[in-house]
Amino acid sequence: MGKLNDKITSRVQKFIEAQKVFFVATAPKNGRINLSPKGMDSFRVLSPNRVTWLSVTGSGNETSAHLLVDNRITIMFCAFEGAPNILRLYGTAKEILPEDAEWNELISLFPKLAGTRQIFDVTVETTQNSCGMSIPFYEYKEERNELSNWADEIGQSGIEDYWDEKNKVSIDGLKTKLKE
Repeated sequence: MGKLNDKITSRVQKFIEAQKVFFVATAPKNGRINLSPKGMDSFRVLSPNRVTWLSVTGSGNETSAHLLVDNRITIMFCAFEGAPNILRLYGTAKEILPEDAEWNELISLFPKLAGTRQIFDVTVETTQNSCGMSIPFYEYKEERNELSNWADEIGQSGIEDYWDEKNKVSIDGLKTKLKE
């Protein structure tokens, strides 16, 4: 059984900051569970019970749709280098869009990334560390640039066209928060 805590400790924060990838899971009350890998310099610990991540354009927008139905979220980090560890953050989340009051404050925490779509603001209720002794070692080489290159190439209007086509409805037919 993993070790539970009601906040992100300084040791846990250091672990989070050293990771290159994390995973986000959400689910509507009815429909598919979504589990997505995330990367880039897109995650911030703001306090012992609050984290945010910058979401860039992707093939879908399941997290947005799911949070409108059920705001529960789980974020998982795995140690692929160093001591074994799996960390889960359990909590609730809300989506922040550029037109929202919190946007300017939060976007300033992140580097400018092409294809920026939204920020997810998470209230962390519980953290869980577990051993991770079965997770293999992987060597980090570098960031992939394909998504940024694609977003730069099609420009903001192309990205917005893509959102219209691919990011306004989930695979289960649930609407996202992106404007019609």
